Amino acid sequence: MSMMFLIAATMLAAPTTAETDAMFAAAGGVRRGKAWTMCREDPRATMRVDLNRDLNGDGRKDVIVVEDSARCYGAAGTSFVLIASQPGGKWKKMLGSVGPAEVLDQRRGVGNWPDISVGGQGFCFPVLRWNGHSYANHRREYLGKPCR
Repeated sequence: MSMMFLIAATMLAAPTTAETDAMFAAAGGVRRGKAWTMCREDPRATMRVDLNRDLNGDGRKDVIVVEDSARCYGAAGTSFVLIASQPGGKWKKMLGSVGPAEVLDQRRGVGNWPDISVGGQGFCFPVLRWNGHSYANHRREYLGKPCR
């Protein structure tokens, strides 16, 4: 994530252990001892909360959970899952992908959900937009400029 994004973001209070457990379970993780993982092949891989804020302005937490492992995620070395808090305390998985996520607050899809750029190797990355049902390919860009 860009430093500009981190400075501009309104961060929420750190989640409790119970909240973190619910988040990691919703993201598809499994508990391994005291840690959570999505990558079962790498004993060192552990999940962490990378972003914790209200992304779409509905007053509820949205979280990006990240896990690093070259063994599981290849050259990208990382994977992320975006989950959204739902009424009643449940979590909904919105998007999961291999590669680093960058939230692009200046452009938004249905329901005010921000576009998400998924990084990786090279210089032209997919940007996904929420269409009301799922995040789908919308465009490709590099440093905010269209590319092919």
